[in-house]
Amino acid sequence: MSDLRLVIFDVDGTLVDSQAEIMAAMTLAFGAEGMVMPDRATVLSIVGLSLAEAFHVLCPDADEARRARLVAAYKASFMQLRSDNQEMGPLFPGALEAIAALRAQDDTLLAVATGKSRRGLDKVLERHGLTGVFHSEQVADHHPSKPNPSMILTALNETGVAPQKAVMLGDTTYDMDMARAAGIRTIGVTWGYHAPDTLRADVMIDDFAALPGAVDQLIGLER
Repeated sequence: MSDLRLVIFDVDGTLVDSQAEIMAAMTLAFGAEGMVMPDRATVLSIVGLSLAEAFHVLCPDADEARRARLVAAYKASFMQLRSDNQEMGPLFPGALEAIAALRAQDDTLLAVATGKSRRGLDKVLERHGLTGVFHSEQVADHHPSKPNPSMILTALNETGVAPQKAVMLGDTTYDMDMARAAGIRTIGVTWGYHAPDTLRADVMIDDFAALPGAVDQLIGLER
């Protein structure tokens, strides 16, 4: 299996533009606790972290019980918003086409490493017709928060791909730091939730059409 390559996708801010529903769910969660929500830039800066870690960053002075209530309120609000409005959280332009192009390559496997819960990821994949597309799906339920490399190391183990033949696609410093900790290469996107110049990725892309070429550049073209 040493000839296989692995492309690992982040979800929020990379595949899916979920900022509208994230902001709406955060508004409801903070409102339920009677708290003032941080500004938009601060909220989006924590996208990619597990929820427990995200609220630790956003509310460092809140006690553990209050942060647990915020997490629960956010989850409930997020799922309700998803149920009420199926148009929230669209894929970024060109995402489906790039995924299809990579899937067509016999030596390329696809994976997901996301701060979403299992339930949250399942909803996204179902909504966009991506159920069963990824060979490995790593979610926040089973791992420490990014940038801990646990999700990537598990994906490599599940697929049998060597680190030097794997690449992480993401929009945040958490994605890039996680990949570097796991010893794999990085592709950053310019359309996500962290400033592109903070990512320090091996390659930056401005459009999903550039993804297959960036993958070939970093982890080889052997077809």
